[in-house]
Amino acid sequence: MSGTRVALFPTCLTDTAFPETGKAMVRLLERLGCDVDFPLDQTCCGQMHFNTGYAEQARPMARAYADVFDGYDYVVAPSGSCAGMVREIHPTLCGTSPAVERTYELSEFLVDVLGVVDVGAHFPHRVTYHPTCHSLRMLGVGDKPLSLLRAVSGLELIPLPQAEQCCGFGGTFALKNAETSTAMLADKMRCVQDTGAQVVTAGDNSCLMQIGGGLSRLQAGVRPVHLAEILASTQEEPWVATP
Repeated sequence: MSGTRVALFPTCLTDTAFPETGKAMVRLLERLGCDVDFPLDQTCCGQMHFNTGYAEQARPMARAYADVFDGYDYVVAPSGSCAGMVREIHPTLCGTSPAVERTYELSEFLVDVLGVVDVGAHFPHRVTYHPTCHSLRMLGVGDKPLSLLRAVSGLELIPLPQAEQCCGFGGTFALKNAETSTAMLADKMRCVQDTGAQVVTAGDNSCLMQIGGGLSRLQAGVRPVHLAEILASTQEEPWVATP
């Protein structure tokens, strides 16, 4: 779909803490023929506010989203969590809009809209995939991320035991219920380590921050890498681990 106008909605967390994921999305989508733009007026989608009980405070953010992303062919996010907030919750706050209806999580955009599975990626590492709760249960992306990973040259995909079990993050859940969150994380880390993978990947940096933070404290030697960064990696421009 050469010439498709795509707006990048990187989400607050990726934009501020994991900018390499956003850069990887641009490289990937441009490689696939999309014209990518980053609207500078975009703000938070309001998920944190809504999930904490502040629906009225989230409402103007939903309206702003509809205005800022109006006019693009598609809006693509590296997060099932925020894409789910936009598609499922924004219409309940201020009605639907073209921007809301054209918002996609990365893997579903690649598979369902662009119609590609093999994106020309090369990533010679052992990888296990964690399906995040919102992408799995709210958006229903299914096995689309796995299909994309299976097509990556050099990648050895190792199934994750108890894959559908939550990592324990859940945004403010991890703060308000720290002990429960930590126990859930311990289960997830055990499953990741049992795979023997070098890399754990997911479609949400929030979950990777949770899992990666725990693994780093254990000095487990497993790197968290967002799906977009794996798919953007090629033999000519390979993924490079950051310190």
